[in-house]
Amino acid sequence: MMLTSKKGARKVVTEVEVYQEIRRLQLEGVVSKREAARRLGISRNTVKKYWDGDVVPWDKKPYVREATVITEEIRGFIISCLDEDDSEGVKKQKHTAQRIYDRLVEEAEFKGSASSIRRAVHELRLEREAQQVFIPLSFFPGDSVQIDWGEATIYMDGKRMKVNLFCARLCYSCAPFVIAYYRQNLESFLDAIIRTFQFFRGVPKRVIFDNAKVAVKNGFGAYAAAQDDYAQLAAHYGFKPVFCNPASGNEKGLVENLVGYIRRNVCVPLPRVKNLEELNEKLQEHCMKYQGHKVESRPDKVGEMLKEDRKAMQKMPNYVPDISKKVFATVNRYSTVNFDKNIYSVPCKYRGKATTVKGYPNHIEIWVEGKMIARHDRLFGSKEESLDLRHYLPILSKKRRAIRYAKPVQRVVPVEFVDWMEGQHLTAKQMVEMLEKCIEYGYEAVMTGDVNKEAPAPIPDPVTVPPVDLTEYDTLCGKEVAAS
Repeated sequence: MMLTSKKGARKVVTEVEVYQEIRRLQLEGVVSKREAARRLGISRNTVKKYWDGDVVPWDKKPYVREATVITEEIRGFIISCLDEDDSEGVKKQKHTAQRIYDRLVEEAEFKGSASSIRRAVHELRLEREAQQVFIPLSFFPGDSVQIDWGEATIYMDGKRMKVNLFCARLCYSCAPFVIAYYRQNLESFLDAIIRTFQFFRGVPKRVIFDNAKVAVKNGFGAYAAAQDDYAQLAAHYGFKPVFCNPASGNEKGLVENLVGYIRRNVCVPLPRVKNLEELNEKLQEHCMKYQGHKVESRPDKVGEMLKEDRKAMQKMPNYVPDISKKVFATVNRYSTVNFDKNIYSVPCKYRGKATTVKGYPNHIEIWVEGKMIARHDRLFGSKEESLDLRHYLPILSKKRRAIRYAKPVQRVVPVEFVDWMEGQHLTAKQMVEMLEKCIEYGYEAVMTGDVNKEAPAPIPDPVTVPPVDLTEYDTLCGKEVAAS
């Protein structure tokens, strides 16, 4: 802005300096607004604006222009897109402002600009965030447990792999329970809940979980319907399933923190275990150790507060339900049954029999007429085979030439061992006896003859219990002693 001096010279000044001159002339009270405008070389509107000091030039209001194209119908369409994102709960597949604009053009023949939609989407999202105010919660003893799934990378028997961690945490005491499974299937989910109750020695009134398909049949949040098996388990143990709203991790923040805690404190460095049982022993040991920990905002140690939880929790029923996935299958001519896209063997004498295959989290059982005839580690691939050599020994004893090419044999011993047996000119029955020894001792021990060494004689029981004469006891009880 330019100001004119008394000599007619002009100089560049800031808005603050202009404001300062206008206020000075007004306070002196010797000139009018018109004269002030003439002296300062500025418009009368500018003088009028700042004359009484009601407005200052450095306090500028943001320019806001309502987009006339954002009608109530357009606003409603945007809200429906955001609601759909919340109900689906898929973090990486949500509507962007551009996608909403494209849909408006395609579905509602929208004629406005993309920038107007971006502003509207931004404002509506801010309104939603402003409504998400968290309230500190306090739980009563025995009231609730939060559960969730997580993943961890480990080395099992030297092989790097991922396992699924089922995590549970009591809301009052913060006591944790963690157990690992190969898969997050329904069998593992139900088994984990039962084991959680067994670990805590009681049943909380509510079990808080998210909207995972393993637990929810349809709906979400307060409108979710539990899967039939989960509903039956809840009815048996007497707890109420509570489902969180979509994308609302804060509703089960205790267990969300537990998942990260276990990964950082138990799974770093990567655990090296022989099997899942060894890993679960480590996890349970850490959960027991955590009971000596004191959680911030809690009045006492976890273990002491767990005692209060246990007193208030519901008693567990005596009957433990069978949570297995059941399939009815007939044994085929290869003495196998199919379960969950994989193949399992049974003793060959059951060919043609109707069976019940029970799938548990980590193993399967095959039953015929109330008797378990086979048990296998569960397979999780497709068209994989678990063939137990013992199931085929009776038929191999009659088919010597089939031994070399039998899959169950090839999975227990190398072809060099079969060559060695044939070099001994053994009968089929003798070869089967060798294979039985391989199952028990290993083929290397059979070839070296270590299995023929005499076993050490059993140690005799050094404790001798003499017979008890109850005659005197019978006499004291008033019974007549029969004559011998």
